[in-house]
Order: sequence, then structure tokens, then C-alpha cells
Amino acid sequence: MDGNGRWAETRSIPKLEGHRQGVKAVRKVVRHCLEIGIETLTLFAYSTENNKRTEEEIGWLFKLFLATLRLEINKLNKANICLEVIGDLSVFDSKLQGAIHNGVQLLSSNTGMKLVIAANYGGQWDISQATKRIAEIYAHGEIDLDEIDENLVESCLSLQHDSVDLLIRSSGEQRISNFMLWQLAYSELYFTNTLWPDFDEYELDKAIQSYQERDRRFGGRG
Repeated sequence: MDGNGRWAETRSIPKLEGHRQGVKAVRKVVRHCLEIGIETLTLFAYSTENNKRTEEEIGWLFKLFLATLRLEINKLNKANICLEVIGDLSVFDSKLQGAIHNGVQLLSSNTGMKLVIAANYGGQWDISQATKRIAEIYAHGEIDLDEIDENLVESCLSLQHDSVDLLIRSSGEQRISNFMLWQLAYSELYFTNTLWPDFDEYELDKAIQSYQERDRRFGGRG
């Protein structure tokens, strides 16, 4: 979800307002995904690289994340949405970590759309922590070397056995920026110049239509 800051800059308003408008775009997208039957929606809310931003902006983002989570959690529950949060959550303060834990627990038994929030997440971090888990399993003699394969790696990732069908990136940037590197192996990529606060139901439908028109061969002949 890229472009909040640039959206604000083009209007000569604080970046925080861009992030607030970005939250409104999230509401629209989540609601529309429910309406059209999307099974899993993953939102890249905060990357490990975002820690390079100013302390002031990072503080805003964390406070906004906490406020949004508290405000939206009951609505998500009523919509039967299951919440999952992936990433290294240790950088967040105890209030935010507690809110994340409580929200995930509250929605854990819901059977509707799965909403995944990637927070302080990076694809390289994800693969690295999966590698450490496998090394620990091997060191304890629980597996043999020849048992380490793609299925085992996937089982140790933050999202287990969840490949990505369609990756949508807003704001005109054409790169994946360290997002779900393993799961994106055969994803369809869609790039739009629309800044995230302006991303709405119409923009999502355009992305899905583009996806539906593609021939997914997975290395085969189709």
C-alpha cells in the first residue's frame, strides 16, 4: 500500500493525514473483498525497511496502527473475518503488541475471509527465520538432511502454504520491495499509478480483471 506520503505532499498537508486517508482506503478494499468473495487479503502495512524513516513518522504509524486496530476489531469480528499478523513484532511497544495479540485471539475462530497484516515484515527476514527453525529441528535430530525440501521451508514461513495469486502495488513503483519473496514465486504482478489513499473498489476491480485475463502456466504450456 504505497503512496500515502506522496498523496499528502501533493496537497501540501502533513504526511500523517496521508496515512489516515490510507486507512480509509483499507476499509474500502476490505469491504469490497468481502463482497466479491476474496478468500485471503494480505496488506503490507509496515516493512522492515520502514524503520529507516524518522522517529516522528514511525511514532505516528505505530499510534495509528494501534488506534485503527482498536477501532476496527469488533467490525472485523462481526464480518466473520479471521485476522493474522505476520512480521517481527518485537519492535512494537507493549500496548501495540497486546492489541495485536488480543485481536488475533478474538478473531481466530472466525471462518470468513482471512485478513493478513504484514507489520515490520520483510521477505528476506521471513526466509531467514524459517532457515533458523529448520536448523534447530535438524540440530535436535528430528529430521535428516534429505528431508529438507520446499514443503518444509514453506511450513516454517510466517504464512504456511499460502502462495500469492495476485500482487497489487500502488503509486507507480514497479518493484516488490522485499514482500513475501517465497510466496511470490508464481504470482501475477499488477502495478498502478494510483496512490494508495485514492485506491478504491474500482481500482481493485481493474486489478482483478487484469488477473482474470492472464494465462497462468506455472512453467507448463497452459
